[in-house]
Amino acid sequence: MGRFCIALDCYPYIVIRMIKRLYLFILKSFLPLFAMTFFIVLFIVLMQFLWKYIDDLVGKGLSFSVMAELFFYAAVTLVPMALPLAILLASLMTFGNLGERSELTAIKASGISLLKVMKPLIILVMTVAVGAFFFQNDILPKAQVKMWTLLFSMKQKSPELEIPEGVFYDNIPGYNLYVKTKNRDTGVLHDVMIYDISKGGDNSTILLADSARMALTKDNKYLYLHLYKGEMFENLREQRTLDRNVPFRREEFYDKEILIPFDANFNRMDEGGMRRQYVGKNMAELQQTIDSIGVRLDSIGAGYARDLKSTAFPGVIRSTYFYSGSQSSDPSQAELAGRTEAKAEEKAVTPLNLDSLIEQMNPSQRSDLYSTARSRIGMKMQELDYRAMTISEEKRSIRRHEIELIKKFTLSVACIIFFFIGAPLGAIIRKGGLGTPLVISVLLFLFYYIIDNTGYKMARDGHIAVWMGMWLSTSVLLPLGIFVTYKAMNDSAVFNKDLYIGLIRQLFGLQEKRHVPMKEVIINEVSSRRAEAMLMRLYGEARVWLRRNGKRLSYRQYWQKGYATSELVRIGAMVDETVNYLSDSRDLKVNAKLDDFPVIKPLWIYHPVTLPWLRKTLEYFIPVGGIIYLVSLPYCRRLRAEFEAMEKTAMTEWRSFRDIDSGKS
Repeated sequence: MGRFCIALDCYPYIVIRMIKRLYLFILKSFLPLFAMTFFIVLFIVLMQFLWKYIDDLVGKGLSFSVMAELFFYAAVTLVPMALPLAILLASLMTFGNLGERSELTAIKASGISLLKVMKPLIILVMTVAVGAFFFQNDILPKAQVKMWTLLFSMKQKSPELEIPEGVFYDNIPGYNLYVKTKNRDTGVLHDVMIYDISKGGDNSTILLADSARMALTKDNKYLYLHLYKGEMFENLREQRTLDRNVPFRREEFYDKEILIPFDANFNRMDEGGMRRQYVGKNMAELQQTIDSIGVRLDSIGAGYARDLKSTAFPGVIRSTYFYSGSQSSDPSQAELAGRTEAKAEEKAVTPLNLDSLIEQMNPSQRSDLYSTARSRIGMKMQELDYRAMTISEEKRSIRRHEIELIKKFTLSVACIIFFFIGAPLGAIIRKGGLGTPLVISVLLFLFYYIIDNTGYKMARDGHIAVWMGMWLSTSVLLPLGIFVTYKAMNDSAVFNKDLYIGLIRQLFGLQEKRHVPMKEVIINEVSSRRAEAMLMRLYGEARVWLRRNGKRLSYRQYWQKGYATSELVRIGAMVDETVNYLSDSRDLKVNAKLDDFPVIKPLWIYHPVTLPWLRKTLEYFIPVGGIIYLVSLPYCRRLRAEFEAMEKTAMTEWRSFRDIDSGKS
């Protein structure tokens, strides 16, 4: 007895130790997969970045250190895209492996719930989500500034000098070079043409040379060309600007040297301009910028409003006519005096009748007046368009800063939601490895990315509120995560094909074909008398139903009584009971004929409304009641055909059993 008590005292310690080992086992299973999937996904999105900007990087002669620096900052910038997908894939693989090896079943059998198994990973993912928030706020802006500055610097760099043969080379600003052939061993260029249009087309210079040598200066800022035996033609438009004929100068040379400006160095841009953009700011800076732009926008709007109030129609009404008294609750004495004087002038000035004035003008004066009015209207429209564009740009800037501010939180929430989708889904599908989890993860992430990108673009363009667009993907995936977690905790069948097919059949009223398999081993023998009684009962039920309901229900009959669903439920259960009993028959003809029994389903369309007042409303409101009645006609015809088939099959089976009884006798 004492040993038993000692064992009971030690039981909580054993359970706690077992739970700790379980948590350690779950973490050891998850962390390597998470690290592997994170770097794989990061590599894939980094390759996507490379293909997107490869045209700006290739042929620039950039050093390996510069390219490595760009890829490092690009990888840091792409972490928000790779992290949620890595969590989704790792959690799917972890719990899929546990389910495939039946370890998850053993854990549940020991009384540990799925949520308790997920507990260490929930804490880990929450920690990752918190770290992702600080990463988005502190590290990502600096990485984005450096990446975009470096990328724009690479775009501005001149391409690596490699003049092809037989085509014009125009990558040197202001110059076009043509080389017919090149000697790869000596580097000599043959049949060279140079078009210098750096001073404009009217002052162009053309150089022709039999051969030339080319090199860059030591500071890599000029292209040195040593030309041999050629000619130079130069336009001199600047010397005689008033003459139609453009003078030119022709020069023959045997040896000529020229320098062409060509900066081949890699010059980094200043990071200050990019740091002032929304991508280079943290939460405090973003909020400060939003507030300052809002104040500036309000002041611009107030200025435009004052201008509109003070603007007069020229020659018609004085500007004081539009003066509003809602400017200040405590005006000064000067303002009061000005308003009093303006009101006095208003009383003295009355709007003029424009039509009478225009009719008194001669045609030339009227034409001048219309031209002046059109020009003033055009200027006013341009001014209003400029003001609208200014306000639109300010609002767009506010939206971009608000988007960047909300993105600081969306990554953390996405990590949590993807975990609560991936872990329960892995426990449900119970498939490990990279096959099925990878397919499901990619499909879910594509779904998330499309919704997130759609919401981002709609918020950026001002079609919907910024918060609504940025939280759109989260609001769509959150119910999915709750649903999958609930199903996994209750061991519900989410991927049961027959369940969804049955729901679709019931919703759309699709016909179901009965299939009765042959039994290899029969335990309960079929009594012929009982079988005959059951079949005769089915025959009678079908015959009575067919006679009572006629060939087709009229519109009034359909809405007044329809087909009683309770009766259909009773007859359908009777058919199923008869088929189940006869499936134990040893007669092959009887078993083969069982598939002809229909599956009777009590569809809502047979009797759509049970409330008397609603039924009468739909009956007398013909536009709706008539549509429902027309939709029901094919289903009613099919139901009658099912009862006819039941009547015929029941009689055929009854005769088969009667022949069996007569053969025995």
